Amino acid sequence: MTTFEELGIQNDLLKGIHELGFEKPMSIQIKAIPLLLKQQKDMIGLAQTGTGKTAAFGLPLIQSIDISNKNTQSVILAPTRELCLQIASDLNNYAKYVKGLNIVTVYGGADIERQISAIKKGAQIIVATPGRMDDLLNRRKKIDLSKVKTVVLDEADEMLSMGFKEELDAILERTPATKRTLLFSATMSAEVLALSKNYLHDPVEIAAGQRNTGAENVKHTCYTVHEKDRYFALKRIVDYNPDIYGIIFCRTREETKNIARKLMQDGYNADALHGDLSQAQRESVMHKFRVRNLKLLTATDVAARGLDVKELTHIINYRIPDDVTGYIHRSGRTGRAGHTGSSIVIINLKEKYKIRQIEAKLGKKFKMSDVPDGIEICEKQLFQFIDRLERIEIDHREINRFLPQIYEKLAWLNREDLIKHFVALQFNHFLDYYKNSEDIQRPTDKTTRTSKKSKKSQKAENKTSRTPVPAAEDGFTRFYINLGERDKLTPPELIGLVNKNTRQRNIDIGKIDIMRKFSFFEVEEQYTDKVLNGFDNANFKKRKVVVEISNAGTETTPSTPRNGNGKRSSRRPRKNMKSRRRL
Repeated sequence: MTTFEELGIQNDLLKGIHELGFEKPMSIQIKAIPLLLKQQKDMIGLAQTGTGKTAAFGLPLIQSIDISNKNTQSVILAPTRELCLQIASDLNNYAKYVKGLNIVTVYGGADIERQISAIKKGAQIIVATPGRMDDLLNRRKKIDLSKVKTVVLDEADEMLSMGFKEELDAILERTPATKRTLLFSATMSAEVLALSKNYLHDPVEIAAGQRNTGAENVKHTCYTVHEKDRYFALKRIVDYNPDIYGIIFCRTREETKNIARKLMQDGYNADALHGDLSQAQRESVMHKFRVRNLKLLTATDVAARGLDVKELTHIINYRIPDDVTGYIHRSGRTGRAGHTGSSIVIINLKEKYKIRQIEAKLGKKFKMSDVPDGIEICEKQLFQFIDRLERIEIDHREINRFLPQIYEKLAWLNREDLIKHFVALQFNHFLDYYKNSEDIQRPTDKTTRTSKKSKKSQKAENKTSRTPVPAAEDGFTRFYINLGERDKLTPPELIGLVNKNTRQRNIDIGKIDIMRKFSFFEVEEQYTDKVLNGFDNANFKKRKVVVEISNAGTETTPSTPRNGNGKRSSRRPRKNMKSRRRL
């Protein structure tokens, strides 16, 4: 068995990590640490959060710091405040016995003057979000990166999907050409690949698992239900897993709040994490979740970014994400550090194609399951409770003095009746709830064969007919954008465009539909004007962007001719659209 000593970690660091319970290095640590200690090459590390990557780059980083030099020697960039704090906490724990090391966190939403004061005292390592780092470096001129030896880009795919590309460019351009750059990402998207080509020189690539795949220890299960049964299916899934400790991912913040409210009303230990919470409220919810006072946390992808919660048993996709990498990120939050985990998806029939896309990227098949019935749930709950009963430790000194009265009180019950009373006391609420409940049936695909003639007619009709446009979800505005698959537009790129041009990091983006020549996306109503105004004169890969508010109902297909300047031709006007504003 390989040890941290054999990897080359020095004694003062070994003492710190052994106190943390680190005995056996993980796969990515075994691959990364010797390379980073012995070589100065750039590196790409492909790994999910929770695979040990912070120690993989953090231990060699600390070991390379010249403690006598107070200049900033290493910078770690991460997408969110929470992840910055987590990384800094881990590094400080590793370096508990390294005297004189100063690690400073820099992130938005906190007192910037206090952060500037901490940097002035000497910060050998700075852990920062791109936005705040760019502000302090290029606007306020309060950080000097001229002596930086190593830059770490942690969760690079998340930073790019949040629209931080410009900030990353602005930061990296101010670092020495001789620095070493380490890029860590859960997925190697086209955007991450482009970033690596721009800023990494002949990098060595390591991976925990295969490229662009989910965590190895995660089981993937899919439940197909009618839309009206989605919440009831969620409850049954939770009830069928008595020891569940997980995150339920929703599409919008309103849905997040609504599902959490329903769960709490139904007696579950649940709460919501969303953009309407103040920082103090967010920290309070997260504290309760981390200490397991809450068993279920509902969240959007935006709200959950950067969360690092250990030993999650389940991830439940109440709404499946629009892009495959989003699913990989979600599912990677469980099954960490050698533990097993479960990623569950609830879909309707219209969403089945997304499962095939995810399976192709994961290289794994989903287990297609029926929603558990009442008998299965009651049985699972009962035997889980009996298992706990068998394992409970008894403090005989404290309980013995009460036993005579208890024996006398229960003397009229024989052994069999006593067990029945005990079980009924614990499970009457489950039995009452499920004894008359109908099973949730899996919907069946009703496909009809189409004749060759009708297919041909349909194809011709599609060229001129109008395409149905679904109504936006409550609280959302649906937008048309003149970019699609032919422009190589992806959901992460579209999200990045919205974040970049509105300069808002916490917008909840709803459904995204990428077509061949155009796309639709939904944004919270309160940001409608910001989207329309924010994209003024926007370009995407040297192409002018046109965005419009889309009406529910019908509208013409993207085959409507457009002039080279992005205007629609007067020959075939687009119908059923509200007045648009050029972006």
